[in-house]
Amino acid sequence: MVYSKQVSKDVKTLKINHYPKKFKVEWSYLQEQFKYNDKIFEVFKKFIPTGDFTLGKPLAEFESKFAKIVGSKYVLGVASGTDAIKLSLKAQGIGHGDEVITAANTFIATVGAINEIGAKPVLVDCTDDFCVDYTKIEEKITSRTKAIVPVHLAGQMSNMPEVMKIAKKHNLVVVEDACQAMFAEIDRKKSGTFAKTGCFSLHPLKALNVWGDGGLIATDDKQLYEDLRKLRNHGLISRDEVEVLGYNSRLDTLQAIVGNDLIESAQFITDQRIANAAILDKGLSKNPGITLPKRYKNRKLVYHLYMVFADRRNELYHYCINNGIEVKVHYPIPLYQQNGLAFLGYNPGDFPITDYQAENLISFPMHQHHTEEQMKYIVDTVDNFYKMV
Repeated sequence: MVYSKQVSKDVKTLKINHYPKKFKVEWSYLQEQFKYNDKIFEVFKKFIPTGDFTLGKPLAEFESKFAKIVGSKYVLGVASGTDAIKLSLKAQGIGHGDEVITAANTFIATVGAINEIGAKPVLVDCTDDFCVDYTKIEEKITSRTKAIVPVHLAGQMSNMPEVMKIAKKHNLVVVEDACQAMFAEIDRKKSGTFAKTGCFSLHPLKALNVWGDGGLIATDDKQLYEDLRKLRNHGLISRDEVEVLGYNSRLDTLQAIVGNDLIESAQFITDQRIANAAILDKGLSKNPGITLPKRYKNRKLVYHLYMVFADRRNELYHYCINNGIEVKVHYPIPLYQQNGLAFLGYNPGDFPITDYQAENLISFPMHQHHTEEQMKYIVDTVDNFYKMV
């Protein structure tokens, strides 16, 4: 592939002023997912009189259920996926003046979490499977490097075996950003279980979600678990004793009730997303205007996002919107070229593969509530576009 040196100004044309009143293939699944809320409301009615709103029993139940599914000894609910990363770094001694390596093509939350604890984000370009290029990590390591935060983007996992080898060689902390890859696997080992901590998001648009923000931290390290418990709750070890300075980052018990209801469907949600993605893969792989990312036989890709490379991407984007398919672009302006990160000192062209992806990736709606007919409609619409051009 030929990689551009900077992002085209044409990304501005992605803005749509007038959306169709109703999409044939919509992006969000929340309306369908929470159409029948009677069961959750009944639990709310019984729970609310208890007043157990902070670190309550339903939260402990939810943490235990998630730990069993993901295969970790301990899980903690926190306020967001961002906080999960922040607290994981903080609990392992990362702080002011330290450097933390992460992917250049990630969402702002990853870099924001690093910045919040006073550390400096150091970016590394990605590969065409959307994840950090582990072969370029070592060249970014300095005497100040203390951690790596590999990002499992769009449901695809970073090459964790290789990342862990590098970390061990250089004595670096690893915190897995698995916020977009819950239940993904490499050789049947789940995301978030390779490093000492794995971080997950419960944002409404995640496969396992709640009615607002929320996050989870998974770990097998008992001492780290105890440290994280204090950090998420102001550093308290009792009602009146503060052992360390911590944060207010508890997952609300009411949100845990929602999580307890939905977690029973987590496997179905994952399986249905994989099945719908297979329909798109089969149809779109025949189109010369579309290039699928690499699919690995030893990895379970969970398709938080269904992204492909597209010729004449911006034109295809508008064509899909106008034909009732609510497509997206993740992310049209690379993170390192955002004004808010100018202090890092990167220049256009520093991360050519990240730039290429910003110019050429398109995300098609694809979730557990979509039908086979809707998936085929996407394929047919894309075929019609490239026949026209």
